[in-house]
Amino acid sequence: MAVTFKVTGVEQDGWAVLRVGGELDLMTSPVLRQRVHDVVAEGHHSLVLDLSGVFFCDSSGVGVLIAARRLIRSCQGRLRLILPDRGAEDGSHVNRVLGALGVRRLFDVRPDVESAVTDGADPLSA
Repeated sequence: MAVTFKVTGVEQDGWAVLRVGGELDLMTSPVLRQRVHDVVAEGHHSLVLDLSGVFFCDSSGVGVLIAARRLIRSCQGRLRLILPDRGAEDGSHVNRVLGALGVRRLFDVRPDVESAVTDGADPLSA
């Protein structure tokens, strides 16, 4: 069975929101990397990556997230990740991977898009 990887984008309350679904791995991470670059090139420096639909993430996927953080920071922008405790069938794999690698603390993590695009919301603790 083929797994479909998709990235869809919308704008919400001044934030560019990229919803990512499927496997974020060596084959698909270049797609997300390019979409992030495209969004920044279009002038959006407030970016939400909704990863609640990602059910697998390998080191190349983590590398893309770290590179996105670096790119947004270089533009004095803001990056927020949506990493619910449960999501994408059996729980947020990305959340577990980032925690296991000790890099989750690098990101402003929110439970859903609504809280991510609201400046007054407090981030989830790492």
